[in-house]
Amino acid sequence: MARKTVTCTINGINREYSVDVRSSLSDMLRGEEGLDSVKHGCDVGECGACTVLIDGRPFNSCIYLAVWAEGKNILTLEGLSDTKGTISDIQQAFIDEGAVQCGFCTPGFIMSSLPIINSDTPYSREEIRKQVSGNLCRCTGYDKIVNAIEKTQIKRIQEKKA
Repeated sequence: MARKTVTCTINGINREYSVDVRSSLSDMLRGEEGLDSVKHGCDVGECGACTVLIDGRPFNSCIYLAVWAEGKNILTLEGLSDTKGTISDIQQAFIDEGAVQCGFCTPGFIMSSLPIINSDTPYSREEIRKQVSGNLCRCTGYDKIVNAIEKTQIKRIQEKKA
């Protein structure tokens, strides 16, 4: 079993790991860091439950090798809370809109929504649906998820204008 040292930043903290060269990023994040928001769903990049941001872009961490994380900046759901543990506005919007039921898919949806809500360009509901189409939910029917993303997007754009 070949191993390699990987140095990266996870949720703002510089980390170094010795990983099996065959390990996925999701295995590293869950196993080495204990980041439970990175869900093991399909393990083939189809469901989006393991979505994280790598250098600001969403990726399915189950099909992203841990060794590819060398020098990268990785953000998981745990990295969205402030130092006091206060959740982010998008997390609160998911709660307010009832966009969570079993909650399994929620971290992946939230991470996939970050490029949308961080953009200065407003997305239509159809564009939001397209942007998060790599994430599957078996409980909510998507409308409440889109509502939460749209609500947060509009709020952030208005705050920037103020």
